[in-house]
Amino acid sequence: MDILTVEGPYNFDLVLSRLALDPLHVVDMEKRFVKVPLLIDKTPVVATVQAVGTTNEPKFKISGIEEPYQKQAQQRIAAIFGWDIKLAPIHDFFIKTDLKEIFTDHRGTPLFLEFDPYSSLMKLIIHQQVNLKFAYTLTERFVRKFGFEKDGVPFYPLPETVAQLTVEELRELQFSGRKAEYVIGIGKAATEGYLQYEELKNMSDEEIYDTLIKLRGVGPWTVQNFLMFGLGRPNLFPTADIGIQNALKKLYDLPVKPTQEEMQIYAQHWEPYLSYASLYLWRSIE
Repeated sequence: MDILTVEGPYNFDLVLSRLALDPLHVVDMEKRFVKVPLLIDKTPVVATVQAVGTTNEPKFKISGIEEPYQKQAQQRIAAIFGWDIKLAPIHDFFIKTDLKEIFTDHRGTPLFLEFDPYSSLMKLIIHQQVNLKFAYTLTERFVRKFGFEKDGVPFYPLPETVAQLTVEELRELQFSGRKAEYVIGIGKAATEGYLQYEELKNMSDEEIYDTLIKLRGVGPWTVQNFLMFGLGRPNLFPTADIGIQNALKKLYDLPVKPTQEEMQIYAQHWEPYLSYASLYLWRSIE
């Protein structure tokens, strides 16, 4: 068991509240912990990450990791929760902008990641073009049916499992035929080494875009969200996202949702931290 101190502000309770939206996440808001499923050298590892500090003085207890995997698991956990990113300068930047009130209300919210890039992309594909409630239902059915568990924590099905699925098997879960094809294609791509975290994290945003856009079912919105929540890139603003459009409509009291061109005008004041602007705008309407 290790205790890790992080530079504040860092509001882990807001992190947990967002994680708790997904029924596949094992979260305890009262005890302030989440169980994180990790694959270390193809071995499933479950780490418990528990807040024992405050927003201004964040401290975390990490437990449950078997000895051979501790170093790699702790590095990955730090990357997932963005513990190496100093949020104070970002907060100071935004309180001088039109997003001041939102950043004050949600102070210390980090840009944290999905638990691994492969499941991040898989989740984005499943969530496309359906409402959020059904998206979570569909994802849960998929993981419960074809994934596995360790210590009561669900793991997404391995790429080689997904690559062998049929469209008919996914249609039984209420996937559309096209979405089923996309998901199976992502499984095949990952099996072929297309979604290696260590490789992707060293590529530029443009290189990743050019790589992923070739996959069926992956468009600009998917790539932008993957860059944010799969890899933690700091300067993405998905103008096609309806949630951000609605948040801007509310923020500026607009009669209709802004056009993508109008969104770009707003966004130019928030660089180089557009991903944080996106995150906090989403939080403002949740």
